[in-house]
Amino acid sequence: MNMPRIFLLVLALAFASPATAQTWPSKPVTIVVPFLPGAGIDILARFLAERLHERTGQPFIVENKPGAFSMVGTQQVARAAPDGYTVLLGTVSAAMNVHLFKQLGYDHVRDFTPITTLAMAAFVLLVNPEVVPVTSVAELTGYIRTRPDKIAYGGGTPVRIASAFYFSLAGLRREQLTFIPYKGEIQALNDLRGGRIHFTFLASTFGIQQAREGKLRALAITSTKRTAAAPDIPTMAEAGLANYDLVGWYAMFMPAKAPKDIAQKLAELCNASMASEKGREFLRTLAMDPKPSSPEDFAQFLNDETAKWGRLIKAAGIEPQ
Repeated sequence: MNMPRIFLLVLALAFASPATAQTWPSKPVTIVVPFLPGAGIDILARFLAERLHERTGQPFIVENKPGAFSMVGTQQVARAAPDGYTVLLGTVSAAMNVHLFKQLGYDHVRDFTPITTLAMAAFVLLVNPEVVPVTSVAELTGYIRTRPDKIAYGGGTPVRIASAFYFSLAGLRREQLTFIPYKGEIQALNDLRGGRIHFTFLASTFGIQQAREGKLRALAITSTKRTAAAPDIPTMAEAGLANYDLVGWYAMFMPAKAPKDIAQKLAELCNASMASEKGREFLRTLAMDPKPSSPEDFAQFLNDETAKWGRLIKAAGIEPQ
């Protein structure tokens, strides 16, 4: 007697996923950014939100949820419904934090569906030429080597990691240099200008701008390829440090168990937005380079990046908090 109803229910469930993908989005989508407004990732999120609105006709609303090294906003998305209407614009911290903190409150593999990478931004090795009169990485290495225990560098955790990577490839002993921790790039930048530290690594979005102003000198960029935003800056590998490859990146996530077809659709929409002429020009202004992907490729990339950053963090002598 109830068989027809049960059959119809099973049939409806069987066809629910494709129908959802065909109609998604049918209401506003929230993009959670786990950082303060005005940061590079926030600017990227708002640009992407506009492009996705143009392509779908539905609003994409950017919601900033900063705190605890991006963990507050990330936890919010991990606990959200996996219906495609809450997404996370995350960063390379997804690969780093698992090695930096003993308790995150989430797991990027278990609690998220990877969508696509959007863009990458390398770091730039900067010196103040009035304090450190060098014009290349090789000259900086020589300058450091002849001044044991007299060289200071500083920044946040990424600077500490990037520097340790540099030291290991250049044959320098990090114990003979002084690392000064800073909570923000502005503080490190001010001390570099003032001569209190001898070099630092800044995100290319900020670092290239500083070099263009002429007061600081960019010696190299940390990606394997030169950036379109500053093609005159050599890579660390070109500067003599083979295998140096360290970049930050931005990517989209959904909560775990999000429908695969919706994940694929969002990946295609994001990739098309960033690959457009408007998208490429936008990234160039931020000294970023496009990095399109797919959910499957991004999952593998995240796995590889997590392993790589784990090795670098360990080599830098950083213990999880």
